[in-house]
Amino acid sequence: MESMDEKIDEFHLAAWRAFLNAHAAVIDAIERELVEAGHLPLSEYDVLLALLEAPDHRLRMHELAREVVLSRSGLTRLVDRLEAKGLLTRERSGTDRRGAYAVLTDEGLAAVRRTWPLYARGIINHFARYLTDEEVTVLTKALGRVLEAAHR
Repeated sequence: MESMDEKIDEFHLAAWRAFLNAHAAVIDAIERELVEAGHLPLSEYDVLLALLEAPDHRLRMHELAREVVLSRSGLTRLVDRLEAKGLLTRERSGTDRRGAYAVLTDEGLAAVRRTWPLYARGIINHFARYLTDEEVTVLTKALGRVLEAAHR
């Protein structure tokens, strides 16, 4: 069994807890607003956005798993639901029979475009309005370093 002797100072622990709690609260608030308005849930929006930003609006499933931010667990079931709604299709790779692409449909593109204004408003109302420009700069740089280290 691992020892629980690892120490972290309260200053850094408080920052970690604030980050986790703020993230969870903001995501929950935005998710609730989107669902109440009849828009895509964030997990679905996240997948469709990754496809929108991909070359030719298509990614192999393993590439899609790397690109999504909010919905890595259960991605196959999520893609199944999106396909059933007509928001994406799956296409077999011509050269590699094992591989499949997820491809954004016109309906998926329209759903992303309908969802974005409310999502943007949620980001502003639940996050951006509470930060000064200086805090945004510091937060972006700091979290960028954390993300870079995590990807190494």
